[in-house]
Amino acid sequence: MKTRVFILLSVVALAVAAPQGPGDKVIAIIKQDFDQQPDGSYVYSYETENGIKADETGTLKKASGPDSNDVIVAQGGFSYTAPDGTVINLQYVADDENGFKPEAKHLPTPPPIPPAIQKALDYLATLPPPPPSRS
Repeated sequence: MKTRVFILLSVVALAVAAPQGPGDKVIAIIKQDFDQQPDGSYVYSYETENGIKADETGTLKKASGPDSNDVIVAQGGFSYTAPDGTVINLQYVADDENGFKPEAKHLPTPPPIPPAIQKALDYLATLPPPPPSRS
C-alpha cells in the first residue's frame, strides 16, 4: 500500500509540476517545507511564484487487514490556476480502506440513482446474508 500511495503522490507532483505555459521559463519555488518524523509520519508544503500551492500530511496507522503492515494515511490538497483563469482547488485523503478520495468542485459527479434501482438496492440490503457454501 505504501508503494501505491507513493506512486499516487508522484503522479500528483508530476501533474502539478507540469509546464503551465509556453516557453522555457523557470518557475521559482518561493516556499517549501518538509518535516519527517522517525515513525514515518510527515508534513510537506510548497508554493511557487505562479500560484501553485500544495500541502500534505501523512500519518502512520495500523492496517485494516490482518495480513497488512502499518500504512500511511495521506491527507492534503493543491491549488493552481487553469489556463482559462479558473482557480482549481482539490483536497484528498488516501488510505488503505477507501483508497484515494479527491474532493473538488471541478470533478465530475455521478448521476443520481434512478428511484426504481434505489428501491431494489434498499430491499436487497434488508435480506439476510446467504448461507455459507459447502465447498
